[in-house]
Amino acid sequence: MRCCTMYAKWFTLQCVRVTNAVQVRYQDTRENVPKYYPDLRIKERLRRLCWTSSSTMVKAKKFVIAARFDGLPKVSDFQLVEEDTPELKNGDLLCETLFISVDPYMRLFGRSLKEGDTMIGEVVSRVIESKSQKYPVGTTVLAGYGWRTHAVVHEDDKHPLPTAQLRAVPADFPKELSPGLLLGVTGMPGMTAYFGLIDVCQPKSGETVFVNAAAGAVGSLVGQIAKIKVGGDFSVSVLNNHMKDHGRVAVCGSISTYNNPEVKGHYFFETIITKRLKLQGFIGAEYQAEWPAATTQVAKWIVEGKVKHKEHVANGFDQTPQALIGVLTGKNTGKAIVKI
Repeated sequence: MRCCTMYAKWFTLQCVRVTNAVQVRYQDTRENVPKYYPDLRIKERLRRLCWTSSSTMVKAKKFVIAARFDGLPKVSDFQLVEEDTPELKNGDLLCETLFISVDPYMRLFGRSLKEGDTMIGEVVSRVIESKSQKYPVGTTVLAGYGWRTHAVVHEDDKHPLPTAQLRAVPADFPKELSPGLLLGVTGMPGMTAYFGLIDVCQPKSGETVFVNAAAGAVGSLVGQIAKIKVGGDFSVSVLNNHMKDHGRVAVCGSISTYNNPEVKGHYFFETIITKRLKLQGFIGAEYQAEWPAATTQVAKWIVEGKVKHKEHVANGFDQTPQALIGVLTGKNTGKAIVKI
């Protein structure tokens, strides 16, 4: 780097560490460069160093569908394959996965996947190489590129699921909290619990909140939010014995039916009619515009000790299929994630 100091009059240099290489960016600030300047060879060497250092090839792993799910998914329904990441183009970033989310909805959406498709899912990852000004090297991002150890995504890519859009971790996210929580209590499951209770059910003081599947990522948070705001089997017996007249029910999932080849519904419509119940289905993505404020609020409750959270963490990328199967068979308490 002595040459850089010697010719600092003509060049402004920045060095950024990219994995094991050093990426050099320069800005030519010369004025009347003397003719004896050595053929601008230093400039050319810097230019070559910049481009060769920023085109890192990574051997990535991913899980693809090996066979369509028949009832409960099996480990053999997934195949682990390797691939080389492509060279980055303008606006691209190379992400290294830190955490993978495993959720019940994956079983439901898995019905539309075919053999060879990459398994879907949201991740928290770190940008390790970038040709994007929006997401420089070192940025922690959320993305929806599925079960992969690494992925190249474009800064403007649009995901079919609104909640899985590429985005940076919020600037006000508490530093003392793990970014893995952005897949759980402060992410899609947490937002589903937050808006399902507050907006759909609209609890009032003195009312009773009933939560089924309360050990899961969504249900485990609903009761805590209810306590902050207000201080069995979802079947005919629940509606008859627990619901009061004009009660409200928010429906955001049906985990007990996802693995059934033939879904057999409960005949509770008579109870709904006689008790004049309000039964409303919803998905968290409807409230995407309101997520930032809600995420900040839930994170604040965690820091203040008002909300406790449980994570069921599987270690290692190869454990991802088992982690999903565990969620669908009730092996987890709280949010299930895979730490890479």
